[in-house]
Amino acid sequence: MNEHFWWYVARASGVVAWGLLTAGVIMGLWVSMRLTRSRPRPAWTLDVHRFLGALAVIFLGVHLLGLVADSYVEFGVKEVLVPFASTWQPTAVAWGVIACYLLLAIELTSLAMRRLPRKLWRGIHLTSYALFVLATVHMFTAGTDAGRWPVQWLGLGGVSVVAFLTLTRVLRAGDREPTAVAARRERTERAERGIAA
Repeated sequence: MNEHFWWYVARASGVVAWGLLTAGVIMGLWVSMRLTRSRPRPAWTLDVHRFLGALAVIFLGVHLLGLVADSYVEFGVKEVLVPFASTWQPTAVAWGVIACYLLLAIELTSLAMRRLPRKLWRGIHLTSYALFVLATVHMFTAGTDAGRWPVQWLGLGGVSVVAFLTLTRVLRAGDREPTAVAARRERTERAERGIAA
């Protein structure tokens, strides 16, 4: 076995975990914006979103295991679980540690969604944006593959799609409220005309 096997495992699984996380965020935005024409939304869209989140957690676990098992850079359990405990790029690694906890919080509360107040679950789930930013910063500051063009293009593409969908969602949310007000006004006017007639 190659002496750097676990280092390669850690590097590859980190990039894959980021890709799955990004795909999960994109799918979550897609589901929440109700871009599909059919009402109700197809059940598979939410299933894919949940599946991507679960896979991201699995690959995060492989990433952490690879870091601890590797001897190229000395990482112990403390270094992968405590922010700023690492002597190797402490700030960059801390972004990843914090992102790890956010991902676990989001996944665990999603599994317990039916037992939690909707407002609490939604608040925690909205930290997906912070998770995405922290994981992206971690990948580009701690990742040894950040300088390679495939990772750069993957990162640029993922960030661009998430930014575009987030902006679209914000703009559509702003448009939805006046439409609801206009619909209410129209119903009221129809009701008044009906009474007057």
